[in-house]
Amino acid sequence: MNRFTSAEIMTVASTTVQTVRRQRLAFALLCLTQFMVVLDASVVNVALPSMQRDLGLSTQALQWVVSAYSLTFGCFLLLSGRAGDLFGRRRLLMGGLVLFSLASLAGGFASSGIWFITTRAIQGLGATLVAPTTLSLTATIFAEGPERNRAFGVIGSISSSAFAVGALLGGLLVAGPGWRWVMFINVPIGFLAIALAPILLQESGAQAERRQIDVPGAIIITTGLIALVAGLGEGNVLGWVSWQTIGLFVLALVLILAFVGIELRSPAPLVRFGIFRLGTLRGADLVALLVTAALVSLLFMLTLYMQRVLGYSAINTGLAFLPMALAIMAISNLASRLAARVGVKTLLVSGMVIVTLGLLLFTRMSATSTFLGLLLPAMLIAAIGLGCVFPAMVIAGTAGVSNNEQGLASGLLNTAQQVGAAIGLAITTTIATSRTTVLLQSGASGGAALVGGFQIALFACACFAVAAALIAVLVMREHECTQGLANPSLAEQCQSVRPFAIHIPHAAVRPPEGKD
Repeated sequence: MNRFTSAEIMTVASTTVQTVRRQRLAFALLCLTQFMVVLDASVVNVALPSMQRDLGLSTQALQWVVSAYSLTFGCFLLLSGRAGDLFGRRRLLMGGLVLFSLASLAGGFASSGIWFITTRAIQGLGATLVAPTTLSLTATIFAEGPERNRAFGVIGSISSSAFAVGALLGGLLVAGPGWRWVMFINVPIGFLAIALAPILLQESGAQAERRQIDVPGAIIITTGLIALVAGLGEGNVLGWVSWQTIGLFVLALVLILAFVGIELRSPAPLVRFGIFRLGTLRGADLVALLVTAALVSLLFMLTLYMQRVLGYSAINTGLAFLPMALAIMAISNLASRLAARVGVKTLLVSGMVIVTLGLLLFTRMSATSTFLGLLLPAMLIAAIGLGCVFPAMVIAGTAGVSNNEQGLASGLLNTAQQVGAAIGLAITTTIATSRTTVLLQSGASGGAALVGGFQIALFACACFAVAAALIAVLVMREHECTQGLANPSLAEQCQSVRPFAIHIPHAAVRPPEGKD
């Protein structure tokens, strides 16, 4: 029988304590990076009217503050997840933090709309390097099973709290030192994380052999989607039959078709199109695109409505969004457990119907509406629906997919969300601007014209929700959805899904190495 001296036992115990302490510190650092990226989304949202005023942005140009970030984030998401596997996750995380922090610094000093929108696009590129690697590094720190699932749950909770904190912090910063500080706030957090990363994180994922990575495909699809969003956003200004607008749409079509051709021929495609044979996955991705189009457009329109029509301060705007955020957090936790009882498809369709009712209630807004009389009831109704939709959507979007393609499936789901945000916002801002212009020309007051524009834009959001419900009914199959419920890791992960963390690919966790 082996006997250990007390000194040896103490040495082992000390080493174990140090390992656990280092593990916790490393995880705390990853939580900090996740917090920063989510914080940026909600902080910027509250500051939009101030940015518009100081930088002289039209409502259509203002939507690019959100769309530029969403497009670069979403379209490079799949690429960045694979790049972390090939070149090292810690290295990619640090590169993303540097890019994100420097873009935030440059954005704070922006003197024009073009300058600021460009920095937002670079921020999105930095975020797309940070978010997937944060989750991948978390997967390498904790062993597969309950410990890792709890860690993902903590990150999900931090994402939610970051949105709430960002809404309040954005209001405080705008009311205090000014909107530029919603950009500057990222800089100290980012550089602190950069300094700590080499100390606390071990490199993982770097592969010695040289493998192909589809950078051209990512660039082409991003450029094509930018052309599409530009055409949708500027058609009302340039004219829908102008050569500029038609040229943008033709360019978008050519580039998207070129992307499909490249992916079909590439030995290492960014997207394997065979995965779309799964009807439930197709349906979930389309639902994700439409739901996010509705949600991001809703937040955008409500921010402008509360500050420009109702006269809310930035702080009051942030406070007004809190009940909706908290309600979604609570309902999503309940819904993820309810899915096994009522069925994923049933939960998803029911949620979309409730979201539609909330959005239609918003269309009753007027220049004299009150928070308790209209905004709060509509927010809570929409929150109940969204809380049901998002967990069900994640389960459906990864159900029936083999283990070695779970990363691709979840990445597609999150890419659909980011693309949906950009396209939906381009459509709704175009509709709102067009309606406001018509009302002004007919003699309506400025406030009444703005409200009329917001009303029709929110009706378009309701149409997105109806389309999502129809797709869920016609395309999804309940028996395929239930395969997602059979995955305990996924089911626990869905309990921490936070729809307000729209820029965070919470479900886009690549399979652990050796599981492919």
